[in-house]
Amino acid sequence: MLSVLRYHEISESSHRIMNPLSLDELLLLGDICRVGQGTRLLDLACGKGELLCQFARRLGASGVGVDVHAPFLVAARERAVEFGVADSVRFVEGDAGHPTGVSGRFDVVSCIGATWIGGGLSGTLDLMSQWLAPHGWMLVGEAFWAAQPPDVVRRKHEEGQTFADLAGTLDRFEAANTDLVEMVLATHGDWDRYEASQWLNVAEWLSTNPHAPEASEVRAQRDASRRYYLSEERRCLGWGVFVLRADKSA
Repeated sequence: MLSVLRYHEISESSHRIMNPLSLDELLLLGDICRVGQGTRLLDLACGKGELLCQFARRLGASGVGVDVHAPFLVAARERAVEFGVADSVRFVEGDAGHPTGVSGRFDVVSCIGATWIGGGLSGTLDLMSQWLAPHGWMLVGEAFWAAQPPDVVRRKHEEGQTFADLAGTLDRFEAANTDLVEMVLATHGDWDRYEASQWLNVAEWLSTNPHAPEASEVRAQRDASRRYYLSEERRCLGWGVFVLRADKSA
């Protein structure tokens, strides 16, 4: 059976940022959090490590990324070498919900689009706060309902956790005793680039691997996700990176 991670490995083969977020928006987050020389970052479920590598290269930061999927970490380490920041960033294979090989506190703790690691938003915020230095910043990428979803869409996305609209998401941040101080939300254009580029990646993979044992499953997953995005998700599903401070007096 085709795993979710294997499908994303194929469908996001051309992606450096594995979320509906542009490079300019990623760098904007670094500016918002005052990332600079000496800033230490922890990126939970870091994917291909683009946040850490870009912040180390452009802003002089250092940090650790944790992810469960070894092929993504291979790409992350290659990127660190390409950017000349292999001495500044380190990538650890393992469960980001229970990170090992990580010590100390960090100026910025991020979990961009993977709040399932803590069983949902509140659990992930609690996990992130354990690693956060005093007066630090948290970056959490989270889906929200931009419009009331049909029941079938809600069931698909809320199998393991639930989402809210933007006001309800703010309520969840406040319940976790965090302060929402900024946000960078995905536009329809960001979503379209993220989703549509996956269709092309899959098409090219199928063209190169027509007889692969998983080819029929990859095609079926692409076809279903493409139709679902165009017919349902694009209308009602939002996503953004929310910038939080744990110390409400900051």
